[in-house]
Formats: sequence, C-alpha cells, structure tokens
Amino acid sequence: MSDLPTVIFPVAGLGTRMLPATKVVPKELLPVYDTPLLQFALQEALAAGARRLIFVSHPEKGAIEAFLRPADRLEATLAAKGKQDVLEAVREGRVPEDVEVIFVMQEEQLGLGHAVLCAAPHLLDGPVGVILPDDLILGTPCLAEMAAAFDPDRMGSLVAAQQVPRNRVSSYGIFDCDGGATGDVVTAARGFVEKPSPEKAPSNLAAVGRYILSSDVFGALRGVGRGAGGEIQLTDAIAAAGRVHAFRFSGKRHDCGCKDGMVEATLAVQSARRDRHLSMAAE
Repeated sequence: MSDLPTVIFPVAGLGTRMLPATKVVPKELLPVYDTPLLQFALQEALAAGARRLIFVSHPEKGAIEAFLRPADRLEATLAAKGKQDVLEAVREGRVPEDVEVIFVMQEEQLGLGHAVLCAAPHLLDGPVGVILPDDLILGTPCLAEMAAAFDPDRMGSLVAAQQVPRNRVSSYGIFDCDGGATGDVVTAARGFVEKPSPEKAPSNLAAVGRYILSSDVFGALRGVGRGAGGEIQLTDAIAAAGRVHAFRFSGKRHDCGCKDGMVEATLAVQSARRDRHLSMAAE
C-alpha cells in the first residue's frame, strides 16, 4: 500500500499541559520556531496521499478553522511587497484545492477512541490514518513511511512505536511483543495495553501519535465501552480488532504537548533551518 485517502486529526483537547499559552491559542497552532505545529501535521498527511482531512475539534477552537482557510489577501500583500520567502512559507500551510477538509465537533472529550469514532461517518474507503499533531516527528514523513509498510491483508492496525523508560510506560499504550529496541521495523504484537503500571507492562515499546487503522478497528470502537480513565480508548479497540503491528519510524519524535518538548522541537527545527541555509550559501 502507498496512499492513505483519509487522515484524522484529533484536535479537540484543551492543551492543559501548555497553559497559560493555550488559554488563547490552541496548542496545535503554537509555533515550533516559525511554523505552527499543525502545519507540520498537515504536510505529513499530504505526503501520505491524503485526499480527505477530518479535524475532530471543539467549538471553542475556531482558530484552527481560520488557520486552514485560504489567506488570499495576505498572500497578495506579500507578493506585492516582494516578500517571496515569507509568501512561500505561508503557502506551505495551504490545503490543496483537490483535498477535502471536514470539521467534526467533539463537544465532550471522552478519549482518543471517542474522537476517532466521531470521524467515522466521513471516511473514504480504505485504511485510515490518524495524526496527533502534538507528537511532532521530524525527518522522513512518518505517516508516509507507515503507509508504504501497511499490508491490509495481514494487518488490522499499524501503530508508530518507540522505546520509553520503564517508569514512563503508564503514560502510553504499550505493545506486548518481542524484539525490544533491536526489533524489525514492523513487529507483530500479541496484544496492546493502555497505560499499564510499570510492574504489569508487557514491554516498554510504546505507541506514539501515528496510526493506520482498518475498518475492523472502527467496528471494535463501537463496542469497546469505556476503559482506562473512564474514556473510550483507541488502544482497546485496536487490541480487540487484532492483527496489531508496531512500526519503528526513522524520524525523531518530540512531545510538543509539554513545554520542555516544545522547546526541544524548536531548537531542533532552528538547527535544521540554520544548517540548510549554510548549505545553500556554500553552493
């Protein structure tokens, strides 16, 4: 497989770990150096071949819709003033005209599984991608890597994975699989557990914010009920649907849902931009 026709962005959360900044600005629009976090996620979805983008949002986060609307007047002003570099940067956040954007409101946050289920009536045929924008993965576009590796005949789901310290497993969905840090890029898992205690965790291989889901997962989501934290957990539906696979991506992940992660990501983007400018100047 190569393309993912539908990509879901669960963006309804309040961003409490980033307060007070997120009192006014949705966390997805906070800048990583000079680029809103959501713009990285948008570009990643387009690189995976998305033709329909579904944003599961909240009525109080209208700024996300505003960001995705065309900025014709701004672009015309920048062009008239000859600010080509800035104009090109703004245009990188555009949604192509042949890509559809749908907003679905999640009035009450009942877990990631609930957010994904809110998008279910609007899916195109085929496997579905999910991007959590506050998990920024720099380098090779992660979802496109995953789409190239996804085999719908033998996989019910493919989930981005990385090793985490044992004392952090209770913050993640954890795979029950062999291989550890030296495993294959794609590893079949016996199971998948949401936020286990360190004593009960089957491994320290954790899910991070990229998923490819088959229709079986959406069927399971409708029946799993509430799990950890009283929420509808995507992890539980993925486990119930079976044929779970972990994907070790090649990029570098930054947790931009917390302040230190956002600072680290900003420094990484700044360094990459500086290196690129130096390389271009040397040519």
